[in-house]
Amino acid sequence: MVFEVRRETGESHGVITRVARDLGVGAESLRGWVSRAEIDSGNRPGTSTVDAQRISELEREVKELRRANDILKAASVFFATELDGRPRR
Repeated sequence: MVFEVRRETGESHGVITRVARDLGVGAESLRGWVSRAEIDSGNRPGTSTVDAQRISELEREVKELRRANDILKAASVFFATELDGRPRR
């Protein structure tokens, strides 16, 4: 609705507040949704929703891989000392 009103009237100032009042939602909530829509459509710079989700997935994967790597390092140290054959001090 915000984009339609902007297109029809040519106004940009106060449109979000009017539309928010008509819809019965908070102006700041609507402003955030409009901003997100502009970013997702490529009309405004920023990280799109799809990119943000992908980044989050990759960060989760990196965390899991680091944890697995730490486990493998600890296991290799354990088995190296077990198979060493030298008496422990």
